[in-house]
Amino acid sequence: MKKEFDTKKIESLLGQLLVEFGDDVQREGLKDTPKRATKMFAEMLVGMRYSNAEIAKLFDKTFEQSVSNDLVLVKDIECFSFCEHHIALMYDMKIAVGYIPNGRVIGLSKIARICDMVCRRLQLQERIGSDIASIMQQICKTQDVIVVIEAKHSCMSARGIQNKSAKTRTAALRGIFETDVPLRQEVYGLLKN
Repeated sequence: MKKEFDTKKIESLLGQLLVEFGDDVQREGLKDTPKRATKMFAEMLVGMRYSNAEIAKLFDKTFEQSVSNDLVLVKDIECFSFCEHHIALMYDMKIAVGYIPNGRVIGLSKIARICDMVCRRLQLQERIGSDIASIMQQICKTQDVIVVIEAKHSCMSARGIQNKSAKTRTAALRGIFETDVPLRQEVYGLLKN
């Protein structure tokens, strides 16, 4: 993956964009906007600098766990991302990640960090769930992962149809969660509380 952004090039391109939209990049309020926006995008899209395998290495902190089939579920992880179709914000995003340990458990804060890093890319909501599930499988050495995401999309709320209340819910199901309907229903039930 590309490790560094060419900030000077991005600043220049953002300045050109502002000019094309009809503004004067030399006026006081816009003089430093390309520089500020470049810094913001570099921060908000930092996940684009890492592959799923690299994110797994960054947050690979697990602990030995006696053999157990108990469900681990972390919910209400708040994130945001940008839709790759319009570079529009996906917001009010809540992510839930569940898994069945396979002799190892991951540090709980690492789950939130994985979600955050995956979301800091140009994304599709469906791919966010898939990427998180894949990374969790790599780190925890388990096939049994579920990722449920609910979000609002500004490409629907601020433009186009302009529906302010629409939410999109997706679920990435791996391993036992694909076939064990009662277990899947248990997770969905826990998410309601």
